[in-house]
Amino acid sequence: MSSQTVAVIGGGPGGLRAAHAITEIGGQVVLIEQREFLGGTPIAENYAGLTPSGEPAEPQIRAMIEAVTAHPAADVRLSSQVTALAGEPGAFTLTVAGADGDQTIECGSIVIATGFGHFDPGRETQMYGYYEYPDVITLPDLEAMLKTHTVVRPSNGEPPERICFIQCVGSRDRHIGNEYCSKVCCGVASKEAIEIRQLLPGSKVYIFYIDMRMYGYWENEIYWPAQEKHRVQYVKGMITEVLAKGDRLLVRGEDTTMGRPMELLMDLVVLSVGMEPSAGTRQMAGVLGVAQNRFGFIDAVGGPLDTVSTSRKGIFACGAALGPADLEDTVSSAAAAAMKAFGCVRANATATAG
Repeated sequence: MSSQTVAVIGGGPGGLRAAHAITEIGGQVVLIEQREFLGGTPIAENYAGLTPSGEPAEPQIRAMIEAVTAHPAADVRLSSQVTALAGEPGAFTLTVAGADGDQTIECGSIVIATGFGHFDPGRETQMYGYYEYPDVITLPDLEAMLKTHTVVRPSNGEPPERICFIQCVGSRDRHIGNEYCSKVCCGVASKEAIEIRQLLPGSKVYIFYIDMRMYGYWENEIYWPAQEKHRVQYVKGMITEVLAKGDRLLVRGEDTTMGRPMELLMDLVVLSVGMEPSAGTRQMAGVLGVAQNRFGFIDAVGGPLDTVSTSRKGIFACGAALGPADLEDTVSSAAAAAMKAFGCVRANATATAG
């Protein structure tokens, strides 16, 4: 390992893309992942299909893993965690704790790809009964069911007939400090709703929303097909509580279009939980000495024309470590971070040689 190496911290889609990009342009990379496996959240949480295409997620992520692990210029360190940083751009030294004790890694630049964590819907309030009722689940919980092609009520193992999604759980909420939109939840909920209707054609599926936020091509790729082809019912409204009623769930709120209260019985309630900085993102910000924004994500200091540079020269970030991002955004910013990091290494090498 040398100052010609780029260190990538995090082995999810962003870290894998950054590592692969560096090897593609002739660089050396060491990929450091705290888990025992690569693939990040899509593998850890059993993603079923990619949004918006619905294409099976695991084969795509496995292909990304293979592209890195099979390359001779990539050194992958699993079950490893960065605990300290010394030096300067072109001559960084990372201390990495692993199964065999502490090791040091010399590198010229660093890419932070530590991703996000899902909001805990029972952390601030029990208004939705996530820890109280087994048939209240989250988007990731449902995603794991969809991967096995079996959507059932956890309480009794039976297929649900009436399912609803509650949007913006842990996002756009000033009371808990998460004032931002998590960007992907509307699209993921719509994708999952389509998949439920395909698996359970006799079911009724509702999405309760404040505003539906589809960006780019998602409007035509999932939003309109969900309604027009798959008969998913979108209801503009605010859900105030979820209660047990017999063996079902009573969902209470306000239909804001009609301006009147509403109550509906559901078999399964899905909370569209938003993104927060992962524990790894918060920890690496402290260890590496890079600034965070007020929400805890890594702060990109270059403005709209440089979205991956951090407050510390030679250290870059990508994907959901910077803020809410979908997979397309993640791999795009990862490639940008890789180019910046490799350019930093080359510039320092040239300066040293001169």
